[in-house]
Amino acid sequence: MTPRFDTLPSRLRNVSIEKELAGVPCLLVRMDEKPRPFLFWMHGRTADKELDPGRYLRCVRRGINVCAVDLPDHGQRFTDCQHHKENILGIIQQMSAEIQPVLDELEMQGGFDLNRAAIGGMSAGGLTSVYHLCSPHNFKAVILEASGGEWIHLRNSDLLPHLTLEELEVVNPMNHLTSWKDVPVIAFHNKHDVRIPFETTSDFIGALKDKSPNPEDIELVAFERSGAPDEHMGFGRESALVKEVQVEFLAKHLSPHMELAS
Repeated sequence: MTPRFDTLPSRLRNVSIEKELAGVPCLLVRMDEKPRPFLFWMHGRTADKELDPGRYLRCVRRGINVCAVDLPDHGQRFTDCQHHKENILGIIQQMSAEIQPVLDELEMQGGFDLNRAAIGGMSAGGLTSVYHLCSPHNFKAVILEASGGEWIHLRNSDLLPHLTLEELEVVNPMNHLTSWKDVPVIAFHNKHDVRIPFETTSDFIGALKDKSPNPEDIELVAFERSGAPDEHMGFGRESALVKEVQVEFLAKHLSPHMELAS
């Protein structure tokens, strides 16, 4: 186990293991080996999979397991490359390519029902989620934090400023909505986020609603100011609310009859 694992609350450590799947370090949170709905979660740049244990505890109490992974060059895969902005797109694309191999091995671990899976992430993890969902997949719901899919706004951010307009248009999820599978989405974003502009999410959610036959299942939760660092790294005083709303969203859309974990 990593030193970060040892810092987790004992209640979470008791239901968690760290395991490498398809070459990707994963934190697996599960009550038992009974197949249950689960969340595939990716944190952002400079973060690791052990961050934010409250999210995982809330999920597992509702019978929702979690598979949290470290992005390439992050956490257990740390390299100095994570600090180079020109590597962000490569990290997103590599992680997207790794998701299905991880899921294939996850299915053999027990406790994870691949037919009732949600995907989500914050910052670069959320961007990876959106990028991945522009290709065929089997996820049933999506959670986005401080990310979004209208990447044209990222030209003036610290994530994709090195791309030319032409290069950005090729990978911009907004240009690939014809490939987007209609699934429930909930997005959270601070309006004064200084890292990823709010419009990256608001424009994207608006476009998804316009094309969806079920726009009521697509929601944006916005905060004026949460008190989080740079209004980007978490949701400050709104954090508990965000986690509670997320777990209710998962319970609603991953199974019509969620059971409480004992």
